[in-house]
Amino acid sequence: MVISYLGGQCFKVSRGDLTISYNPPGKESKLASAKFGADIALISLDHEDFNGIENASYGERAPFVISGPGEYEIKGVTVRGFGAETEYGGKKSINTIYNVALEGMNLCFLGAQSASTLPQAAKQELDDIDILFLPIGDEGVLDYDDAYKLAVQLEPKAIVPMHYTQESLKKFIKEAGEETKPQEKLTVKKKDLEGKEGEIIVLTH
Repeated sequence: MVISYLGGQCFKVSRGDLTISYNPPGKESKLASAKFGADIALISLDHEDFNGIENASYGERAPFVISGPGEYEIKGVTVRGFGAETEYGGKKSINTIYNVALEGMNLCFLGAQSASTLPQAAKQELDDIDILFLPIGDEGVLDYDDAYKLAVQLEPKAIVPMHYTQESLKKFIKEAGEETKPQEKLTVKKKDLEGKEGEIIVLTH
């Protein structure tokens, strides 16, 4: 599996010829957009920073779009979505937390999470997380302190920060007491994460 970070909360996750797009920004967003064809697009919040479905389509490739809570199975990929309140964009709305089972790994994507606790339904279901995509310290999402507290509760093997400023990222890494070297992309198999506890993996964009 190869994970690339495209800024904001946008990720491209590839396994062979299957591609998943997470929260691609729309054309109204101030976040930089990247256009690539995806088989599945996950939208955690109906906001221009995350709902650019048109940017997950390329040529004849148009994604199966998931934009809310529920359980889905597409092309052998199991996706579960859990609703959580958020105040992103200055108003209360529902953000969807996604758990994706791929290549024997659980990828948990928190989206526009703004509270340091998760809804009970999500708490009960989200265990044995291999990779946690964690928003850190920008307006409307978790600040670095709350992000760290939530990450500790969830006990993932690896944490991939997103939606960060350089300052909030620095504070988060200091809080975690870890040294980490940014990398361009993450190529990972389940066995690579065995025995790890909360390793921070910073991806550049």
